[in-house]
Amino acid sequence: MTAQEIHDSLKAKFEGAVVEAKLDAPQPWIRIDEHRIRDVCRFLCDEPGFEFDYLMCLSGVDYNDGNLGVVYHLSSMPQKHKIVLKVRCTKEDPHVQSVASVWGTANWHEREAYDMFGIVFDEHPDLRRILCGDDYPGHPLRKDFKVPEFYNGMKVPY
Repeated sequence: MTAQEIHDSLKAKFEGAVVEAKLDAPQPWIRIDEHRIRDVCRFLCDEPGFEFDYLMCLSGVDYNDGNLGVVYHLSSMPQKHKIVLKVRCTKEDPHVQSVASVWGTANWHEREAYDMFGIVFDEHPDLRRILCGDDYPGHPLRKDFKVPEFYNGMKVPY
């Protein structure tokens, strides 16, 4: 199945959920509304002909324009096709639907994006920091992050 066919199917099935797309890129991508990503992913995983059974990667992004994003690299082992999905949210209200109920591996990927970027994955089964301490101030991969001079009374070498 081509990226264009995937795009057209999503537009037809989920009215208003497809926000933007770049289908002629080396890795074609489709941007989905952050409030609809779980439904779209569930469809792509379960629907015969699509069968995106493998979430290869889920990454957080700071676009440095007041927006954060999540990028999902999906693959179908049985159908042998791939697609990239993207969502955006604001830094002021960084909420995106969790897809951990669709692909179990999203659990840890979403926790990392939460820890490093502060993206809150709604309805995540165990959303807590995974790399930094619970009391660590801020989210280290945000472009506006300032490394604290001291953490827990110790000087931070930087």
